[in-house]
Amino acid sequence: MSTGKINHLLSENQLEQVALRFRLLGEPMRLRILQAVCRQPHTVNEIVTAVGATQANVSKHLALLAGAGILARQKEGQRVFYGMKDQLALKLCELVHKHLSPGTPTSSAPFRKLP
Repeated sequence: MSTGKINHLLSENQLEQVALRFRLLGEPMRLRILQAVCRQPHTVNEIVTAVGATQANVSKHLALLAGAGILARQKEGQRVFYGMKDQLALKLCELVHKHLSPGTPTSSAPFRKLP
């Protein structure tokens, strides 16, 4: 167990903001989307193919992730590309995965490392 000390306590508003970020990252489909775009931006159709979900479902999650500032959205003509804006989201996933015990069932599919 870590013996690190907390430098300061967060305010209620700050705690709400942290909780919101964790709720956004608490959905497996959103994590699959982050993995799909972690190395380079992709179009919605490419993301749909990569995660194996419907276009409507992926679009809903993309809107939430972009609205929270985790993903960047760029329109080029008719196509819309989504890429990582906040690398901390991926680092947080890597940190959590690294601290899962080897026997944990959820640790069987590791989160890809950042380049």
